[in-house]
Amino acid sequence: MKSESSPQNTFKKNIDGNALWQYVQSLSPETIAQLSQPESQEVFQAIEHNIIGLLGNLPSDNFDVSINTNRENLGRLLASAMISGYFLRNAEQRMAFEESLLATQIDS
Repeated sequence: MKSESSPQNTFKKNIDGNALWQYVQSLSPETIAQLSQPESQEVFQAIEHNIIGLLGNLPSDNFDVSINTNRENLGRLLASAMISGYFLRNAEQRMAFEESLLATQIDS
């Protein structure tokens, strides 16, 4: 029997009380899939480059690379990747908006 103060129960209580987490859980699988995939190859490459930079950049063909971490550090890595992804997605949307605005000004 797990005690009420175990780390897993504390983690579950924190997640259950988090409105953002509850919202994400309410999204349809199709919406999650759409939000999880960058629309452009440039965004995907930037996110990939960021994660490689965080983990280290040893070529796997010359090294047998393995990474060990704990739950907290893995959570930080995932949070960093998510924040980078949101930032890049917003930048991509802004660039598309500015390009379409420029196109309408040129057409006028």
